[in-house]
Amino acid sequence: MSYQNALELNKGPQPGSKSPGRAGGATTDEGPCPALLENQLSVGDFCKIQSAFEPSEPCQTICMSREEFMQRMPEIVGWGTKEEYGELFDKVDVAQDGFINWDKLTSFMLLALYEKDERAKATVVPQWKDLEFLPVKHKDTIQKVIFLKSSSRYLTISKEGLLGIWGENLKLQETLPITSDTTKLKHLWVTSLVSLENVNKIAVAFTSKEICFYDLLSKGEFPCQYKLQGLKGTPICMEYWYDPLDANESILSFGDITGKVQAIAFTVALISLFECPANAHEDGEATVTISWAELLSGYHKCCYTLEHNLHHGDWVRQVTYNASLDAIISSTTSNTNTVVLAWREKSTKHLKMTSFDVAEGIHAFDYHSQLNLIATAGINNKVCLWNPYVVSKPVGVLRGHSASVIAVQFFTARKQLFSFSKDKVLRLWDIQHQLSIQRIACSFPKSQDLRCLFHFDEAHGRLFISFNNQLALLAMKSEASTRVKSHKTAVTCVLYNSVLKQVISSDVGSTVSFWMIDTGQKIKQFTGCHGNAEISTMALDANETRLLTGSTDGTIKVWDFSGYCHHILNVGREGAVDISQILVLKKTILVTGWERAITVFRLQNFNHFFVQPEKWKGGIQHHDDILCAAFSPPQTLVTGSYDGEIVLWNNSTEKAHYVLHPDYQRLLKSKSDTEPQKLPSAGRSRSPHPGPNQAALGAHSLETHTEGNEAVVGLCFLEARKTTAETGGANLVSCGGSGYVRFWDTFKKQLLAEFLAHGGVGSIIMSTDKSNQYLTTGDLDGQLKIWDIKEYCLNSSKSKITQAPALIRSFRPHEDQISSLEMCKPGGRLLIISSSADCSICVTDVCGAPVWIFGQAKHWQNENCSSLPKRDTNLMKSEIQEESIREIPLLSKKESWLDLPEHSLLDKKNKDDTTFKPSEVINLGIKYKERNIFRKKTHNLYNGEVMQKSPTCPKTYCYEGAFRSLSIGALKELPEVKKPAFLLDLETYFREKPEEECSRIPELPLLSETLKAVFDEKNLFPKEILDRERRAKQLCQETSSEVKIKRNKKQL
Repeated sequence: MSYQNALELNKGPQPGSKSPGRAGGATTDEGPCPALLENQLSVGDFCKIQSAFEPSEPCQTICMSREEFMQRMPEIVGWGTKEEYGELFDKVDVAQDGFINWDKLTSFMLLALYEKDERAKATVVPQWKDLEFLPVKHKDTIQKVIFLKSSSRYLTISKEGLLGIWGENLKLQETLPITSDTTKLKHLWVTSLVSLENVNKIAVAFTSKEICFYDLLSKGEFPCQYKLQGLKGTPICMEYWYDPLDANESILSFGDITGKVQAIAFTVALISLFECPANAHEDGEATVTISWAELLSGYHKCCYTLEHNLHHGDWVRQVTYNASLDAIISSTTSNTNTVVLAWREKSTKHLKMTSFDVAEGIHAFDYHSQLNLIATAGINNKVCLWNPYVVSKPVGVLRGHSASVIAVQFFTARKQLFSFSKDKVLRLWDIQHQLSIQRIACSFPKSQDLRCLFHFDEAHGRLFISFNNQLALLAMKSEASTRVKSHKTAVTCVLYNSVLKQVISSDVGSTVSFWMIDTGQKIKQFTGCHGNAEISTMALDANETRLLTGSTDGTIKVWDFSGYCHHILNVGREGAVDISQILVLKKTILVTGWERAITVFRLQNFNHFFVQPEKWKGGIQHHDDILCAAFSPPQTLVTGSYDGEIVLWNNSTEKAHYVLHPDYQRLLKSKSDTEPQKLPSAGRSRSPHPGPNQAALGAHSLETHTEGNEAVVGLCFLEARKTTAETGGANLVSCGGSGYVRFWDTFKKQLLAEFLAHGGVGSIIMSTDKSNQYLTTGDLDGQLKIWDIKEYCLNSSKSKITQAPALIRSFRPHEDQISSLEMCKPGGRLLIISSSADCSICVTDVCGAPVWIFGQAKHWQNENCSSLPKRDTNLMKSEIQEESIREIPLLSKKESWLDLPEHSLLDKKNKDDTTFKPSEVINLGIKYKERNIFRKKTHNLYNGEVMQKSPTCPKTYCYEGAFRSLSIGALKELPEVKKPAFLLDLETYFREKPEEECSRIPELPLLSETLKAVFDEKNLFPKEILDRERRAKQLCQETSSEVKIKRNKKQL
């Protein structure tokens, strides 16, 4: 970058008056902050500054000190203050030499402009994460990848007819076979898939010349609602469009192997796609068969057909309808009529067409409506840009690929273009300058049979590339920011250890970190806890001396805090599962997240390193996957599932007795049935006896109506409300679904209140403090809300409450979705800890204190910050007493499942060699029990004795917290202390004495006088060593004499 070009960036009008800020000058990227002086200087200003540094003689260099620069520059330039030029001097004088010259000033300006240019490039050129291969279950070539905007799901389909359903987090939720009844599977191929989002259906094309329409909102099985038969050719590509302003208007276009381009225009799509016969079943589960001849004849009044055959027998590789052009665009690999635009004028029923001829044909195309450009992926290694109204030649040709281009797609927001070639090279093009600004070489295995699929999800910044049956993901990094990161990868879970006063966090990179809650300092970190698998959730045992980590590899590991693995729980039975919660009880560990049944591990099996799950006695009572669970002593267990059901269990007998749902409540029969019963109302249900090839959406339906958004993501009992059973009121809180929070009365089996906590952001999570005074909720946008629920739903009511509780605080501490929430009270101050997919962990309080981030350079001091409002002293004392009493039985020897007496079982030869060595420093089992027992005794002493003395002693003060058992009164007078003798008689002890002559140091005797015998080496070494040395000397003398004789002979 030249100096003149650099100055062109800062051109601005000359100042009209001497003022620190000028209208028309360049501004910085800081928004409302004042512009920096160096960004406001124009070319004329720099010329004036240059003249001040010009020497009288060529060999000289003019330097200025800080004072001289501050004094002269405002006069030379004509505007600006001395303080601003002093700040500029400090930035230029990085080495602190005390002076600057013209070279230093220009170097600083060029470097600043270069960094600004680099920041601008970083925002234009996307930054990508490492290429990741998704765990697909497809055995054949992947034919299509689509994203459902309404339900935030991805669908993949392969040639053998296997449909994959993926969540927004790109976790495979379900795989379902889709087949046709008329053709055997071995003779059937799926060629294409499209989503009809306005009517909640998908259309699948088969090699049997059929197009089947499946309803996504169906109950139970996944039926084929319509089957279009009798097509003249096999459809190999499809596309669907609907009018966002009028969803009844939609067009399904498809092309076949005979070169025909056909389209079905629906006029009342929301009512019905096709005419249903009179004998059709009312339940809608029977398939309605429709022939193509019926559509051509006009029998179906709700739709009409369009077609053309301009491709003349060439396979139609791609087809789409574009609303801005009001035309159907199709392409082939032929060099004649390569791209065809067909449109219908109102006066005629036939299509009018125009075509582009591209040498050697193309594989694919894409259209950008704002730029009005069609990009084609040429077989001749070129990407051409066409104006739809100019068919003679392209308006631009992008060269750079060394192999045929097989896919192109516009990055609409940035007006850029992706292109992918057969040699697995991805390029990103700047359309305005027609230059390649990024090149990425993808690492796929070499194979002669190549079938690649390219799909860019612009909304989420995800690029999908398939190679036969493999699916790779290239995810775009979020915009560069200066935000502090607590982890290198997205944080999945956060816990608080009240014993050690530490925060424990995990991430998708299988790393566990430990932080001090008081300062935010990282203490230690365990890496590779589950290899490369993601840690999805964590839990602590009752003693808070063991950490349980659940991973997507299907295992749960039990750790101590020195990094030693004591047990591995085989949750997934050697398979990958999605663990959403680990619930640690007195005698069991319950795991949920990926199936309709509860996975249970019992305490008696923990004498082995590898622990296998046992069968839950209550069987399956949910109709969908269990996502969360909560426990309330003595024996109440609740589980929440994806379809919104909350099942109440007796944890002792492991039997279910009631089902709660926002739309219904029902009593479960007291039978030993393990299969769920059919619901009386609509919902997402499965067949009671699912088969291996059941074609149903099952646990993860794609429905978009309200019932599909009732998923229970979090459950929490309000333990502080002790009188709920007698007085009524809510004792259970649930959240999830579409942002709703619900309060339940589990005693009366009643929904008392529900309110919308976060609207339009999907699922939410929550957490509450131990006193159940505050409720914290977080959403997918990183928004956090704190609610006051102290007086909310304390009494039962006949009508459901829809008014939200008082909102204390709403803020956005994260840039991405909040993955975990935790509320803790170290030192009597209530804190909220939140983790997010933006790799950060934040902590703040209820009253609006600044948000701190674990990992920031400056550590905080928790005690120096503003404290919470004062609460009732009696209430605080009762809470402390209840907590101390409640902790004792949890730490008893019989009920603690990971206690110190069991360490002998845990420390056997079955150990995980990949973990750290155990440490004896952090084994807190017995000591922690003794400390809590002592706390209980001192607490009783405090309540019984000290409080009785306090009224009679006005100078006695009682403190809460760690010093609550201390009673501080007036100090007793100290008795008189006798002074020591050296203080009473200073003269005797500290009088200066006259200097005495130093005694002479006696001289050491000579060695000859003290030596008793003459030194003889024969007395020191063995005879063998001396003989060996003597022979070696003789041999050396003989050898040297022989060498001398030979040398003398040569000289003669």
